[in-house]
Amino acid sequence: MNNIPGKTLTIEEAQGIATEALLQLSRDPEQIGRFLAFSGIGPEMIREAAGEPGFLAGVLEFYMMDEALLLAFCENAGIRPTMIAAARYALTGGPDAYA
Repeated sequence: MNNIPGKTLTIEEAQGIATEALLQLSRDPEQIGRFLAFSGIGPEMIREAAGEPGFLAGVLEFYMMDEALLLAFCENAGIRPTMIAAARYALTGGPDAYA
């Protein structure tokens, strides 16, 4: 993962971060249960939902709501916590998505 200051994440890099975050969640039954309750989907729907725009951004939002979870993921993934916010921003379309 590139950690170059001032570099904007590509959509592909952001998707990679979010996908890794989802994989880490799936390894922890308690956390994946919390995430499923947060997202309102069932376990059988994860693969389908992962292809929906916004789902991966929702995964990152879930991490951003829980500092301990966020920091543990970032340590395991070898990325800065600010990369989660940057990836979410990239996945939501940047400033044009909020206009």
